[in-house]
Amino acid sequence: MGWSGGFAPYVPVAARRANAQRQAEKLKKKLGRLEPVVIAGRTLTKSWWGKSWNLNLERYSDYANRLPRGRSYLTNGMVLDLRIDKETIHGIVAGTASKPYEITIRIQAISDSDWKALVQKALGKIETLQALLEGKFPEDLKDLFFTKKAGLFPAPSEIKLECSCPDWAVMCKHVAAVLYGVGVRLDTSPELFFTLRGVNMDDLIGQVARKEAENLLSKQPAKSSRIIQPTDGNLSDISALFGITLTMDAPASANAKKPSKRTRAADESRKRIGSAVKKSKK
Repeated sequence: MGWSGGFAPYVPVAARRANAQRQAEKLKKKLGRLEPVVIAGRTLTKSWWGKSWNLNLERYSDYANRLPRGRSYLTNGMVLDLRIDKETIHGIVAGTASKPYEITIRIQAISDSDWKALVQKALGKIETLQALLEGKFPEDLKDLFFTKKAGLFPAPSEIKLECSCPDWAVMCKHVAAVLYGVGVRLDTSPELFFTLRGVNMDDLIGQVARKEAENLLSKQPAKSSRIIQPTDGNLSDISALFGITLTMDAPASANAKKPSKRTRAADESRKRIGSAVKKSKK
């Protein structure tokens, strides 16, 4: 392979990018479309969710020695495709080989007990779903979400890594690039974090909304039963009280008799005679 001292030969960044572009073009023909990770500016992430995702990776010594090379691969445009689904991350990363590498990362869902505990502690502290997605909530809640092993972010024991490359390491540079790419993706689509962790983000504010609705309903005054029911006997009293004249139309009797057939016939006859008289006078 032309390796020296057990290490792969150095490939200039420009050559790697050109190779990645060629591989991307081939993939487009095969997959139809790609969702690459594009870095805008010098910093990888800007939002609380993106930054917290990457910081969570970096605080575990299991990953520390492999993350830097993955970061380099990401910034050089090597992550050709990245998709986040429920408890799964799929990535395609270009390397020095003629074909890109396929990465699958499985993230264990948050346990029901941990999720319920987090939701309970968040009760009343997040006003809107938009505030949640923007990371605009109290600092104590941010600390709670970021707690090791009990917060929202996965520990290494909850992450399973797979890559098609020949690297013997559990976390190769291609996997690291995809993991960093997730942080970038969360900058623009933070809701994907909850998809990945297998939980419903509405739960964090749903209970708050229900509680507020219950409080509002409990404060509503009871409907009054003091309603004036005017009758023939008290119309004069009401008129005197308000200085107005009230009248009541007699309701049509349900038992009122309908006109007989003979009466209706006589009426029709009178109408016809009247109409004939009017025409004769013209």
